[in-house]
Amino acid sequence: MGKNLTTRAEDYSKWYNELVVKADLAENSGVRGCMVIKPYGYAIWEKMQAELDRMFKDTGHENAYFPLFIPKSYFSKEASHVDGFAKECAVVTHYRLKNDEDGSIIVDPEAKLEEELIVRPTSETIIWDTYRKWIQSYRDLPILVNQWANVVRWEMRTRLFLRTAEFLWQEGHTAHAKQNEAIAEAQQMMRVYADFAENFMAMPVIKGTKTESERFAGALETYCIEALMQDGKALQAGTSHFLGQNFAKAFDVKFATKEGGQEYVWATSWGVSTRLMGALVMTHSDDNGLVLPPNLAPIQVVIVPIYKGEDQLDSISQVARELQRELKLLGVSVKYDDRDTHKPGWKFNEYELKGVPLRIAIGPRDLEKRTVELARRDTLTKETVSKDLIVDRVQELLSEMQKALFNKAKNFRDSHITEVETYDEFKDVLENKTGFVSAFWDGTKESEERIKSETKATIRCIPLDVKEEDGICVYSGKPATMRVLFAKAY
Repeated sequence: MGKNLTTRAEDYSKWYNELVVKADLAENSGVRGCMVIKPYGYAIWEKMQAELDRMFKDTGHENAYFPLFIPKSYFSKEASHVDGFAKECAVVTHYRLKNDEDGSIIVDPEAKLEEELIVRPTSETIIWDTYRKWIQSYRDLPILVNQWANVVRWEMRTRLFLRTAEFLWQEGHTAHAKQNEAIAEAQQMMRVYADFAENFMAMPVIKGTKTESERFAGALETYCIEALMQDGKALQAGTSHFLGQNFAKAFDVKFATKEGGQEYVWATSWGVSTRLMGALVMTHSDDNGLVLPPNLAPIQVVIVPIYKGEDQLDSISQVARELQRELKLLGVSVKYDDRDTHKPGWKFNEYELKGVPLRIAIGPRDLEKRTVELARRDTLTKETVSKDLIVDRVQELLSEMQKALFNKAKNFRDSHITEVETYDEFKDVLENKTGFVSAFWDGTKESEERIKSETKATIRCIPLDVKEEDGICVYSGKPATMRVLFAKAY
């Protein structure tokens, strides 16, 4: 099986699309704009899910589940929220089909819903309607709930994992008695996402806040983590929103305070989606296929026997299965591929394409010498290792690879943050170097919009560690007090 991938240099976008399909992560479905996530892709998502779920529970959150359908009237209660999502809502209007006279199936006009239902694009409205019943007094707070679910945001121009009409995600929704608790929660979840991105995905991120026009619909503050892909485009990898009392007021969620007064509840919401799969592919992979960080690889080590005849295979299998057993006891996921339907060369190609971090080959000469051949996916280097040392070497290499992938991505990212002073420099960097452009901005929506329409670059974030300094806005020439990060983005 030849890989025949388009290279990143030829056409990055085509390389990505081909890789997702050829590495068996996902494919387009019979439903326009929706994808099928294949078992190998889903196995990576399950590992992401497991880690995030553990991190949420470690920070005191519990999982629940809310309906897929939201009555249309709920959306009209929070004006900026409905404005933000109106254009991408799928609407259910009827509840029955019937056979027409000519035998075709039609929607039964008699079965019209009294009130249309919206397939959730996000769940703030249904959840805050529910919280009204859960919250009476300060003793009922905080509520720290997360749900793992699917959502629908109607998209015409789709790309596997990065933008599909239906996608999988988690959404946290919390309710607090005090403003400062809600803000602390929103910031904490941004840090949890950053920790996950850096320690599991090996993807460096910049923590920051969004400008007003880039904020979540209905939020007072949106905290985000921004990553940089190998083509120099930014990708928003996770967001956490401080919602103030907007949703509590819209759904009339009040609580009795300790002092006996009545106050509106303070809210947050936060989420990451299967978009992280796209980020993972684009951050590390190369022209030979996927490169997966060991912490998220469904198969961390694959063992391939090289043999002629059953006898050789039996002797190799004894060694291989013993090695598999020892590694599994140490928590390493190992596959022994002794299928006789494919040749070793085909298998090598296949596991390289699928990004398996380490590959061990054992042939008859290895048995004689009591060695194995160990190949690393990220650097494509091979070494011969004594059978007695292999278990330690595998563990050492897995942790080394995890660090190396992060450092490589971080070096790339850091070398693609360019400070500019003039608009000409700004445009030149976007066109020729790509990456993040650090520039002074006057804080107005007008400059932000004009830059966006002229260059397609948006303000990705105002970094958390931004320092106040006097400068001149790169666009308007007016006084500015801070540099923000611009980039073209997914």
